[in-house]
Amino acid sequence: MKSLFFLSALLVCSFGFSQTYQPDLIKPKALDLYDKAIMLLGDEQLKDAVPVLQDCILIDSNFVDAYLSLAAAYGQLKSYKESVLLYQRARIKDTSYFQVYKLPYSINLAGLGRFEDALQQVTEFLSIPKISDRSIKSGNYRKRCYEFAIDYQKKHPQQNLYRFEPVNLGDSVNSIYSEYYPSVTVSDNILVFTRRGEHLREDFMESNMSKKGLSFAQPIKGDINIEPKKGAITSSQDGEWILFAGQFSGQGFGNFDIYKSVYTPKGWSEPENLGANINTEFWESSPSLSPDNRVLYFSSNRPGGYGGKDLYVSYRNAEGKWSPAKNMGPSINTAGDELAPFIHPDNQTLYFTSDGLPGYGGSDIYLLRKKLDGEWSAPENLGYPINTIENEGSLAVSADGLTAYYASDRVDSRGELDLYKFEMRPDIRPYRTLFVKGFVTDKVSKKGLPSSVELFDNENNKALMKVQTDEKGEYFITLPTGRDYTFTVNRKGYLFYSELYALSSKEADSVYQKNIPLQPVTLNANFVFNNIFFKNNSYELPSSGLIELDKLLQVLNENPTIRVEISGHTDNLGKPEDNQILSTNRAKAIVTYLTLKGVDIKRLVYKGYAATKPIADNNTDAGRAKNRRTEFTIIGL
Repeated sequence: MKSLFFLSALLVCSFGFSQTYQPDLIKPKALDLYDKAIMLLGDEQLKDAVPVLQDCILIDSNFVDAYLSLAAAYGQLKSYKESVLLYQRARIKDTSYFQVYKLPYSINLAGLGRFEDALQQVTEFLSIPKISDRSIKSGNYRKRCYEFAIDYQKKHPQQNLYRFEPVNLGDSVNSIYSEYYPSVTVSDNILVFTRRGEHLREDFMESNMSKKGLSFAQPIKGDINIEPKKGAITSSQDGEWILFAGQFSGQGFGNFDIYKSVYTPKGWSEPENLGANINTEFWESSPSLSPDNRVLYFSSNRPGGYGGKDLYVSYRNAEGKWSPAKNMGPSINTAGDELAPFIHPDNQTLYFTSDGLPGYGGSDIYLLRKKLDGEWSAPENLGYPINTIENEGSLAVSADGLTAYYASDRVDSRGELDLYKFEMRPDIRPYRTLFVKGFVTDKVSKKGLPSSVELFDNENNKALMKVQTDEKGEYFITLPTGRDYTFTVNRKGYLFYSELYALSSKEADSVYQKNIPLQPVTLNANFVFNNIFFKNNSYELPSSGLIELDKLLQVLNENPTIRVEISGHTDNLGKPEDNQILSTNRAKAIVTYLTLKGVDIKRLVYKGYAATKPIADNNTDAGRAKNRRTEFTIIGL
């Protein structure tokens, strides 16, 4: 990308305004220094050019080109305030000569967030007669950006109250080299990132996060850092996997591919290429893994997309195989580049960068939210000042949704790109996310059981996440707040387990540790439905209970010879005869549902017990609530 200095010089060469500024009368010593500064700017040695240009102005205060070049240099260094002041001083010196510099002046005004002033300047620039087609194209692009910024601010008044105060992660993480692509585990205790060293080598680093701060970053242990050509990195939410982009000699399909490494007692394993359903002979990078490790988002420039680089998605099946990658479509991908997807642990909020969507200039960060039907919403710009006139990079957001991590070359950088953190504006936060972890065991033998663990959204009865425990039965699943969920565990040959997490009306404040003993399918094995809440004096099946009933249906289909009794129970309030009828009808409603799903009626018995079989004290509200239940018992094998 050409510097603002060269853009300015191009514009100056295109027009011939009458002027009071007379370059011929500039002092020779200042001109000699200016030639030196131009050489430095041409070599992109901006910081070295600044004091030289300052000396030019000290020698000759009428040297307008020195003001303009210094303003352009400061703009490139993101010192927008200094840049704007210098442009304004140049304008005072010669208003006519300054006309063609209104475009770079507007860009630096926008860098300060002064979008209405920037719009005025670029509009005046575009009114200049006989400007080149290139100037018109550049001016109209910036005008659209400023108009977008002004409109966004009107639609998001809370933006005016937001304080964007990025904090450098410090010397424990940042170095004289570039650090980028941060990723954090859902427990917010490990930060992983990429560091670029000498000779374009890239290494993966990690730092432990605690209340005391960040530990000194160390190269990730194991074989993962052997190859020098690698880049974008992400960790799974449980910290057991790392996915990254690499170009390994003799191992890939062509350009950069996506690889996986798993944690072992000796460190991270030798990288494994994710295969032809993910990788091609073209470029694949910036992977992001869903919290249940079942969905992979990444960017690729393979043919058949909508622009240069598009976002793609692939799904992992029960056998661990990835489906052929699918383009995420034209509502997300553009004629530009879409990069750096990051799926939050809530599994419902995806952040990414794009330079093809309406924004502030360059590449901006956007978010997508998953709708109830499973489709993604339209991309939403994160707004200023998170997005600026510059190119924004990858973003990672903590599990609680409050803190974001990103790379930037701000003025307090230790060298090139550093990692920073900042507080997210409330309206662009994901759901706060906790996690449930524990072991699934056989209730009788106490041995660990590899099992399927699922989290269902009670609003639409759809599985939000699904994970498989390891061989020891250990599981880890994220739990977003803000909705009601049913958590289920099932394995063939066992009764399923379910539990309700009602988080739509209350804020959870801790991690859940849940060890789950599964009951083998045996005679008299019993299960109490935890999520079937009939309305008062009603036996109409609630929609939230269908999740558990479908799990019972699965048990019946996997064990085609078993017979079950569905029983209804009430507390001791009300007339016994009314309770008998109500409990019977509730049990019958469940049997009706199962038979409509294809279960032979000969395998099902329903019975109402009213208040005759309490499992808790009927003298308390809590006890009566437990007694108002439906359950099933295996009565035949």
